[in-house]
Order: sequence, then structure tokens, then C-alpha cells
Amino acid sequence: MLLRLRHTLFTFFSILVFLPGSKAQEPGQNPKIIIGAVVDQMRWDYLYRFQDRFTDGGFKRLLREGFACENTQINYSLTATGPGHTCVYTGSVPAIHGIVGNTWYDRSIRKEVNCVEDSTVSSVGTDQASTSRSPHHLLTTTIGDELKLSNNFKSKVIGISLKDRGAILPGGHLSDGSYWYHNGTGNFITSTYYTSVLPQWLQAFNAQNHAGRYLKNNWETLYPIETYVQSTEDNKPYERTLIGKDEPVFPYDYSDRLDDYGAIRTNPYGNSILFDLAKAAIDGENLGTDEFPDLLAISFSAPDGLGHRVGTNAIEIEDMYLRLDQDFAAFFDYLDERFGRDGYLFFITADHGTSQSSGFLKENQLPTGVFSFKFLHEINEFVKEKYGVNHVIESAQNAELYLNWEEIHAAGSNVDEDQLMTDIVRILREQDGIANAWPTRKLGTAPWAEPMKARFINGYNAQRGGDVVIVPQPGWQASEKGTDHGLWYPFDSHIPLVWMGWNVTQGQTHRLIGMTDIAPTLAALLKIQMPSGSVGHPILEITDQ
Repeated sequence: MLLRLRHTLFTFFSILVFLPGSKAQEPGQNPKIIIGAVVDQMRWDYLYRFQDRFTDGGFKRLLREGFACENTQINYSLTATGPGHTCVYTGSVPAIHGIVGNTWYDRSIRKEVNCVEDSTVSSVGTDQASTSRSPHHLLTTTIGDELKLSNNFKSKVIGISLKDRGAILPGGHLSDGSYWYHNGTGNFITSTYYTSVLPQWLQAFNAQNHAGRYLKNNWETLYPIETYVQSTEDNKPYERTLIGKDEPVFPYDYSDRLDDYGAIRTNPYGNSILFDLAKAAIDGENLGTDEFPDLLAISFSAPDGLGHRVGTNAIEIEDMYLRLDQDFAAFFDYLDERFGRDGYLFFITADHGTSQSSGFLKENQLPTGVFSFKFLHEINEFVKEKYGVNHVIESAQNAELYLNWEEIHAAGSNVDEDQLMTDIVRILREQDGIANAWPTRKLGTAPWAEPMKARFINGYNAQRGGDVVIVPQPGWQASEKGTDHGLWYPFDSHIPLVWMGWNVTQGQTHRLIGMTDIAPTLAALLKIQMPSGSVGHPILEITDQ
């Protein structure tokens, strides 16, 4: 009898728990806010290379409390800021979402175009900008767009960054506001695509002159410089100088350049000001205050600006990440207090990685080289002599050659197009530092090993891409100084991805995960539609916990 009563009570309470609309289900059905952090040019190994000096509350907390996807790869060829940010928030690849690079050559107007330029809109917040910006070139929806569509536009989506493309592309078409940094004024601006006047909270933020305040601090190492054992000594010949210095050495004194606001793009304060802006946006937009989850997309551009100047092994890079770690620790404390530790969903990733400087590789007898772009002239001269075609290369963008089809067709029967392509590819393959080349029209049949072949197909957009794709050797760059990115190799394509907060259980996986899987994972967690061009899959270790 007692056993039967116990079974009856268990069944009764089980029914109460699982009844539709039961109050037991209500708390935590959605996070109050989703915060996506993209650290521009953050290599995956930075999470561990500097780990001994990270604080307990920053990157260490992410790894201790969050779920780390340790083998996350970019699954298309050109690893750059525009395509990277777009992929994170669309789950798509350049072949579909259309953002094939930071810039590309537009054959219809015969000029290079920026991935976020839009001549139909105007700048808001400054009268100094000659062109303005919007997501006009983005061909698919983003996860933020789908979030707003899922609840009749009740969620808010905000994008912020120093770079225009870092704020605009993550925000998507339906962003309630995307804001980026203006070098001339030190303010954050937007365009008439979003609004005709800056919101009051941003006007108040700009009035505080955060950039000028930070530059008064100068930049010295956080710890004694001799303790930076993960870096080369200060001032290597393959480091470029930063604003206000004749040599790339600490300390950096900005006292006589306080109005040179562009300096913040290559020092740690470019990160700190984004954290300040994030808090101002959360407060000013009342994010995370109702039952409809909001999305705040933050892109930290300063690591990329600095990395291009000094490379991956400079003391400046180590110090920037140590300071970024402290900034994240303070930001997590703010989020905990504001939303509760389980009230927000946070993820961090990168738009791409980067290689070591060619000069550093050479110094350490590792494979490297510096490109000579004389092959462009060589191809033009060869084709002119053999086929009578003038300037056969119309443009070279994103490791692709755009051919001058008007001149080719004008040459008439003198040109066998297949043989022309064969000749161009042959010349390219003969160049130092070029591993391979192939006509883009034949990418599907190229005898390339995976995953390289799939990545180049994913990276090629028929309307915006070129006619011949070039595959550089790993380690080869355009200069010995600083560093660059853009290739499919692991140093550029292996990125961090860590999730923390709402509905995330601590753990890690070394399973292969694509950058395209981030947006579908968010869609699954939020129970909303994937973005319109998504080709990724939910990360089951996150969604099925």
C-alpha cells in the first residue's frame, strides 16, 4: 500500500512538472542577453600561451566554467575580418553570404569596393566621413536578424567595434544600432541606415572623451618587462613602429598626441573603450530587461591593429592580452551583477588567426619568404606578346586574379581561353612562394587534397570572385615586418571558441567544429530559425546538455 501511494505521488508530481506552461519551466527558458565577443586576430593558442599570467576571473574563468571547442576551424579559404565576422553570425560561407573579403573588385563599376560601403546612406555622428556604411552587401540574414524575426522584433540587437565592418556585419540587416570608431574625433558613429541621430546614451558617452582620457595614461608594461618570457626582446627589426614612436619599444607616451585618436587602434585602450561602450549600450538600450533575449555583438579590433604592426611574438602583444584578460574579468563581474551568472549566454571567438612575422620565422630558420609581385607584370607581358591582349589582369584581390574579359574578347579568335588560363596558371606555379594556382571555374575538379579544396569552393563567390585563385606557401607574406593573415592554414584558420553562462556545462571537446557552427548552435539554444544561408550544424555538446 505504501509503495503504491509513493508511486501515485511520484506520478502526480511528475505530471505537474511537465505540464505545458508549468511554472517549473519558466525560469531560464531564455537567457536575458546573448553577448558575442570576437577578438580580431586572436590565435587559438593565445588562450594557453599566456595562461600562467592570466587572472582567475578572465580567460581562466572561461576555461574553468565554460565549454571550450578546442578544434574550431574556419571552413573557407580567405581568412579576413569581413568574412570572419559574417561567418560567425550567419553560419554561412562567402560563396553564399557574399562577403568574400574586406574589399573586392566589382566588375560592373570597375573599382574596388569595401564590404560595408553604401553610397545611399550618410554618416551620423560626424561630418568628417566622406563615405558611409551599411550591411548592404550582405546577402543572407544573421542570427540577430532571426532573433528579431522570431518574436516580432521585440528583441534588440546592437553591434559595436572600432572597425565599421566589425560592428555592421555581426549586427545584420535588422540591427537596432551598429556603432564604430571615428579616428578624427575619438567618437563612435553610425549611419543613416540605422538612425538619423545618435541615441542620447551614445551622445553622452562620446561627450566624456574616453579616447582622450585613455591616451593620457600612456602605455607601459603591466609587469616588469623582463618577465615577458613568452615574447622576444623589445625592439626587433621585424616589428613596425606605432603612432608616436621612432622605434617599437616601451613605454609609449601619448602626451603630445592626445588628439591623435587613431592611436587607440593599436594599443590596449582600444579594448578597454569597447568594454566601456558595451556597458553604456546595455544601460542605455535597457538590454536584458524583459522576457525577450537581446544580442550584443562586440568586436575587439585593437589586437588586429597591433598584430599587423608588431607580429605575434612582440612584448606588446603579450601585454595587450594580459590587459584584455583583466578587462574581461571586470566585465564578467559586471554581467554577473547585472544579469546573474546564469542570466546571460556568452561566447568568445575570433574572426581569424595569424602567422608569425616572416622576419621572426627567418630568424629562427623556419620556412618563410616574402612575395615579389612581379608575376603580375610578367603575366601581362606574356599574354600581350602571345595573344595581343593588353593588361589581361584587371585587378588582383584576395589572392585572386580578375581578368580583363573586355580586352580578351576584343582579341577575338587569337585567344583560346582554356590555353590562356593554362598559361597564366603555369606562370603562377613557377613563382617562389606560390604552392598552387587554379582557374576558379574549375575549382570543383581541382586535384587538391581536402580540406583545402572544400575551403576554396566555400570561399569563392561567382558574382564577386576572380578568375584565377592563388595558393601561397605557408609562412610566406608580403613583408618581413609585422604579420598578416588570409590563408587557410592552421595559423590563420584555427580559432578559439569558448561558451559560458546560461545552459552551458563546463567541459571541452577536440572534435572538429567549423566557424559555421556558431550561429546554428545559437539558433538551437534559442529555438529559432537558422540564418538564411547557414550551412553549419549545432554543436551537440552545447545544445544537448
